Parts: sequence; structure tokens; C-alpha cells
Amino acid sequence: MRILFLHNNFPGQYRRIATHLKSHRGVDLVAGTLASNTQDIGVRKISYAPHREVAKDIHPTLVTAERAILTAQAAFKSLYALRNSGWMPDLVCAHSGWGPSLLVKELWPKTRLLALFEWYYVARGSDADFLEEMSHDSAARAHFKNIPILLDLAIMDWGSSPTRWQFEQFPKHLTHNISVLHEGVDCDYFAPGEDRVEVGGRTFTSADEVITYVARGMEPYRGFPQFMEAVAMLQQRRPNLHVLVAGQDRTAYGKARRDGLTHREHALRSLPLDAARLHFLGLVPLSTLRAMFRITRAHVYLSVPFVLSWSMLEAMASGALVVGSATPPVEEVVENGVNGLVTDFFDVDGLVAVVERVLRGEVDVASLRKAARRTIEERYALPIILPRQWGMMKAVARGERPSV
Repeated sequence: MRILFLHNNFPGQYRRIATHLKSHRGVDLVAGTLASNTQDIGVRKISYAPHREVAKDIHPTLVTAERAILTAQAAFKSLYALRNSGWMPDLVCAHSGWGPSLLVKELWPKTRLLALFEWYYVARGSDADFLEEMSHDSAARAHFKNIPILLDLAIMDWGSSPTRWQFEQFPKHLTHNISVLHEGVDCDYFAPGEDRVEVGGRTFTSADEVITYVARGMEPYRGFPQFMEAVAMLQQRRPNLHVLVAGQDRTAYGKARRDGLTHREHALRSLPLDAARLHFLGLVPLSTLRAMFRITRAHVYLSVPFVLSWSMLEAMASGALVVGSATPPVEEVVENGVNGLVTDFFDVDGLVAVVERVLRGEVDVASLRKAARRTIEERYALPIILPRQWGMMKAVARGERPSV
């Protein structure tokens, strides 16, 4: 079976399944990805690069659409030689919304397309208006971001979305051929155990009073401002508390601050924080991430109603106690008082109170941690997910309806 993956930052969401299929006899894998992507997991790669940037004078609502079209054109040109060589995929697996799949049926009209949908943009009732009131201009930009996604929906043979919450963002009349299927969590790697984190010449273990926070960027979409306010309060009340933060000092989702400061810079300038007990680790390897989850007393994960982060599931798999926001993506996995704790996204006092209860030993942490681990093992572990993904892929390649 010949499979072509299309992902601008391959492997991305395909890391687990691509690694799994490399060992399958009779499976030939090729990945199309941006030329700027230097990652390598042992799959033959074909690189593409748009020939220009998005036009400066384009209508603001069409920026996403033009970027996707430029990427589609670049992918088409790079894959043309593959087609002329006689190689035809039985299945194309494509990360939707970014463009590389939009012309794939022009190359191989009979090839089946399985699209991976992370998010469908809606102007109200989801992420876009959660932090602030949505203007008509912003609503228009949100709607038009769906242009490449809708084009994929029109040409695909089947689609998948990682969580029920993400699936439910799509208009109901467009979901009849989309399955809810996560990428999976490596529960063998992300597992409870003794560990340590080295920061600035100091070593932290589970014996230390540590709480953790992990996100791609330090931004409002992941509740970073609320977390920093909570940290300032907790540091005043807990003299032995140390805080470990992993992620980049940038805004990955949503809007940057208008004053030019990053959200981290603003927090450090405006809040009474003890820098000696607040440790920013930046981007960390998986081994450090796992160590953070293993030693933490409470892993704080806040999110607006948006895409659920892998890190929360990996924290739970590692036996961490998650204190999350009471928002739909989090509550799809975390049941308050059963396998974790949740609190209102905006209620900093409430977050502080929950974390303090944990630190004071007023919560049955051991039971919550075991339940968190069990949730991931039963719903997201690779031995469960990978056969379902592979079954879906084979069914779509045969032109059948997947039973996932």
C-alpha cells in the first residue's frame, strides 16, 4: 500500500502512525512537507516551497486562503515529478487548512484523500469570542479562514478530527463523513516514575513543592495571564513553592499585546513575582517534559474553547494531577474530582484555592492521579488508537466507510 502524507510540518500529528507503519511490510510511505521543515523520522520526503509570500495588498479576510493556494501550487509542482515517475498513492493523508492537499486530485484523480481536521473557525460560541467581544470584522476573518478547509471537505473521501469538541465545531451537515479519532498518546513513554528536573544549578524532584505549566506560547488562549496572577498569589502564601514553565515567550494563538510587550514581559513587570522561584525553561525535550509531569504536585492547564493540547493528555498519562479550566475541550477528558480538578478559566482566586487545597494535602491526589493515568490508557493509548487509525486508512483507501 502506497501512502502519501501531506503536512507542512511533517510528521506533526502523523508521527505515531507514520512511525508505526514504517515497520509494516508492503507499506511504502512518502511525505510532502515545507522545504523549511528539517525534521526526519526516516520517511522519504518531497519538499515544497511557495514561490512568494502573500500579497501585501490582499483583502485581510483572504490572507489564509491565498497562503493555502500558494502552498497548494508549490506542493503540486513538487509532487508532479513523483506522479510522472509512475508512483501513485493508494491514499493521501493530509493536514487540512494549510493547502498542500488542494490540488492532489489533479495529480491522482483516483486516489483517496483522508483529511485531518483540527479546527473549523466559528465567530461566536467558541474560542473567537471567549476572551473579548467579537467585532464584525473579526467575525468575517474567522469565517474566511475556513476557505481551504471547505475546499478539502469538498474533495476528500473521508476526514477525521481528534476530539469530540473539535468535531462539533463543524456545521452538522458537513460531518457525515468525519470520524472522531485522536492521534494517541505513548503511554509507555509518558508513564509515572521517579524523575528530576535540573534548572539553573538546582535539582527538583517529587519531594519539592513544585507546580508546572506547559504551552507552545505564553498567551491568553492558554490562560497564561491568569496563571501568572495565580503564581503571584501562591508564592506569597507558599514560601517553598517553585514554578516550572515550559514553552516559548510568544503568542502562538490569538492576539499579541498592543503595547509590544510579550505576555511574559508584562507579567514580570506588573505582578509581585519572586523570580528566584519562577523558572522559565523555554522549549524542552520530551525527557524534560515527562520529568516535569512526574514531579509536579499540580499541572495547571488552562485553555479557551479551542484545540486540546497533547501536553495535557501526556501529563495525565505521566500520572500528573491536572488542574484545568472548566472549558469544553478540557472537560471532555477531565472529570472534576474523578481524574483531575477543574476551575473557572477567569477565576484566579478559584484557581489559587484549588491549587492550595492540593498543596495542603486536602485532596486525594493519589486516587486522582491513578484515575488520570487510567483514562489515557483506556481512551488514548497507542495500542488502542493505532489499529483504529490503520483500519480507517485501509478502509478509506478501499473506498469503504470506516468503522471507527
